[in-house]
Amino acid sequence: MTAIQDQEAAAPLPDPSSEALLKLVLGSLEDDKAEDVVSIDLRGKTEIADYMVVASGRSTRQVSAIAQNLVDRLKENASRASKVEGKDAGDWVLIDSGDVIVHVFRPEVRDFYQIEKMWLPAGAQNG
Repeated sequence: MTAIQDQEAAAPLPDPSSEALLKLVLGSLEDDKAEDVVSIDLRGKTEIADYMVVASGRSTRQVSAIAQNLVDRLKENASRASKVEGKDAGDWVLIDSGDVIVHVFRPEVRDFYQIEKMWLPAGAQNG
């Protein structure tokens, strides 16, 4: 990256669109090696958010770390204070940043709840 790109990447987004938030979320999850990341477009389906992202971490420790890093990046880069539930347990962490809701699971917990199936179109494949 050039110095200008570094500055632009570090500068908080003034009022990020839901697409910009989604990009930030997906980048953070990729940086932290989240697995099986699924992005679901909720526009027109519900008013709770524009996007839902579901991802997995390999352990409770990684799930908690992924969630904490995401919350920190949202605050730093998008000036978003997110609501977080479940970080201390590390089995299923919900991060509500307004336009994008993120669920980070341990694989066993994700498999049990299968939350993507509620929101993905019929016949769609996750992953």
